[in-house]
Amino acid sequence: MEVTQTKAEGLSRTFAVKVSATELQAKLAQRIEEIRPQMKLKGFRPGKVPAAHVRKMHGRDLMGELIDKLVNETNQKALEDNALRPAGQPAVKLDGDIEKVVKGEADLAYEMNVDVMPEFTPVDAASLTITRPVAEVTDEQINESLARIATQNIKYEPRAEGEPAVDGDAVVVDFVGKIDGVAFDGGSAEQQSIVLGSNRFIPGFEEQLLGVKAGEEKELNVTFPENYQAEALAGKAAVFETKVHEVRAPQTPEIDEEFAKGLGLESLEQLRGLVKDQITAEQANASRAKAKRDLLDKLDAAHSFDLPPGMVDQEFNQIWQQLQSEMDAGRVTAEEKDKSEDDLKAEYRKIAERRVRLGLVLAEMGRISDVRITEQEVNQALIREARQYPGQEREVVQFFQRNPNAMAQLRAPIYEDKVVDHILSVATVEEKQVSREELFAEDEA
Repeated sequence: MEVTQTKAEGLSRTFAVKVSATELQAKLAQRIEEIRPQMKLKGFRPGKVPAAHVRKMHGRDLMGELIDKLVNETNQKALEDNALRPAGQPAVKLDGDIEKVVKGEADLAYEMNVDVMPEFTPVDAASLTITRPVAEVTDEQINESLARIATQNIKYEPRAEGEPAVDGDAVVVDFVGKIDGVAFDGGSAEQQSIVLGSNRFIPGFEEQLLGVKAGEEKELNVTFPENYQAEALAGKAAVFETKVHEVRAPQTPEIDEEFAKGLGLESLEQLRGLVKDQITAEQANASRAKAKRDLLDKLDAAHSFDLPPGMVDQEFNQIWQQLQSEMDAGRVTAEEKDKSEDDLKAEYRKIAERRVRLGLVLAEMGRISDVRITEQEVNQALIREARQYPGQEREVVQFFQRNPNAMAQLRAPIYEDKVVDHILSVATVEEKQVSREELFAEDEA
């Protein structure tokens, strides 16, 4: 076996590997002898199948397995002998006719290219000063949250007899929808409660119910949207014969002891306490996110080293693919629409480079500090992921268990968060009082 480094440019290394046909045949013969005692073939006693017959029947498959194993072992040996840390899976390019190699008529020769990890010394975490914005939880915030809860628990009470419906009222109606005088499927309902202004019905339907009174009958003339989900109705004009049973006005409940008990709590004080805890948790998460952003910005500014091109390309391709999907869905800013593809690619490649650089820095700082994640933490993350797909939890868990790359993607953010928490515990963290609005404001960057 011959392994020769042929190229070393930046963080890219290329090796030429050659395994003679003689060595391959010797390894094949050795492998045949290993499996021959366990082989059972019709016409032969157990373990007495001739080596020549095994070679004839299974030689091709065995040689294929040997080549795969040799390539992996040789690649690993080349990295170890040269004290290289790979930044991804090596790329293999076979030379010559693989069929002749499998038949034992030619040497196995291939080129192995691999990006290696850069050598750098990360900044001392203790030397960093991080700003962590914090905001107090005020009574005003608690009262606003309680008001939203009350709004979500609105009750509708009948209006006085003869009082017309206004925007926000709930109108209880029967209706029959007709096109050209013929009722259509799905166009009828009885005792249907419609909140005026909720825009749950097709345009014009709710608006024409404004001003109706209990006991009134009214025809609603509407046109289904051109992009309506039921193709048979799209763009069609329809008449809904409607009978109003009741007009109900919204009543926002008073925020008092009775309201709290109606939510299953013991008291209004307990409700306020739970709301305060929720706001506190939300602000703590936002505060940590801002501190993490400041930390990442400082780590990015403190490090400059060559990046493995393969890692940058992979990160860029993922970002670019996501951007293309956003563009196809029309979810991009006007500024991005006005930029050329070349400008966008240059901009997003810088983002990819930053992500790779920070990933390497955090990984190295975590390695030096012996930061580790537990199987329990991974399992909890897997359970959270599975719960996002109700009814398919088992399949999701099995998918991750069978796919090492998927498990690695699940582990990565857990590890990153633990490294970030470790750095924040060592660095100097200065708290800065800000308003809630400032805390939740998006960074311009």
